[in-house]
Amino acid sequence: MEQLKLYAPYLLEGLWTTVQLTVMASVLACIIALTTGIARCSPRWWIRAVPSCFVEVFRGTPCYAQLFWVFFVLPMFGPSISPMVAATGVMGASIGSYGSELVRGAIKNVALGQYEACTALNYTRYQMLVRIIIPQAMIAIIPPATNLLIDLLKLTPLASLITVAELTQTALTMRQQTGNTAAALFIILLGYFVLASMIAWVFKRIEFKTGRWATDSPGGVS
Repeated sequence: MEQLKLYAPYLLEGLWTTVQLTVMASVLACIIALTTGIARCSPRWWIRAVPSCFVEVFRGTPCYAQLFWVFFVLPMFGPSISPMVAATGVMGASIGSYGSELVRGAIKNVALGQYEACTALNYTRYQMLVRIIIPQAMIAIIPPATNLLIDLLKLTPLASLITVAELTQTALTMRQQTGNTAAALFIILLGYFVLASMIAWVFKRIEFKTGRWATDSPGGVS
């Protein structure tokens, strides 16, 4: 107990770093998923080309290798990158590439009648996407997106490989210095379980609110 009291400030700091990394990488992942997912639905090949290459590279290579490449190799050709920025960028891009497929699939799975109705109303493609298709697609991807963001949370221990002192590294440092393996591993398990549960709870609330909005709004999805 005394050991835990001694290391509590460091563990809380590590937990806070994990939260920051998760939030920042999640925001980046959402932006990447939306932009690349929508672009890959374009009928024009030259709009689809670059996002498709980006998605395939990040989806087809391990996050571990991407992290090392960005942190150790890219600075050879330009300015150095801070560990937190490198970890945020790589994890956001990696999860965003998977999210891109969710967005693309959800847009493609919107009922054909919705597209036909937009055509009958003389909507432009922009109006069709913004007003009708994307809002319906976003409702459909909330459950799988929750899993992706929890997966992102569980990727954050990789950041310790490039000196980011997040929860896992801090707890393992405590283990090395105190020899208390059980306590250190329990702290890691508990910390990530609590954070994952919070993500799941937040997105359950979002799913409930958006589902109710879709049901109640005129012309909404039932």
